[in-house]
Amino acid sequence: MAIPAKLQNEIKQFQRLQQELAMLDQQRMQLEMKLRETLSTLEELKSVPDDAPIYRPVGGLLVKATGKKEVEDGLTEEKETLEVRVKGHERNLNHLRERLQTMQKELTSSLQAAGVAVDSGGEEAS
Repeated sequence: MAIPAKLQNEIKQFQRLQQELAMLDQQRMQLEMKLRETLSTLEELKSVPDDAPIYRPVGGLLVKATGKKEVEDGLTEEKETLEVRVKGHERNLNHLRERLQTMQKELTSSLQAAGVAVDSGGEEAS
């Protein structure tokens, strides 16, 4: 049985949202990894003597920092920024998941109403 054009468009939109969800989730994982790395660096920095020479990355270079405090402040600011970004991604992911669940229920109902058999994932059964 042929699927109506309107329903085909809704399925394509659903698939695009699934791809967007996967992309956002990947970005969130990358941010979380960078956050863990920053936290680890801050923790490691605690064991470094105050008078030890410390270098910080600037692009592809390592530049000598004026002191341990400068590096700690920069890392703390980066940590706070990353935490905010991770929370924002999580909010967006939750909103998108809810939207996808709603769309999946609507698509399943519409497909069944159109006489198309669907599996539990909401896709057309072969």
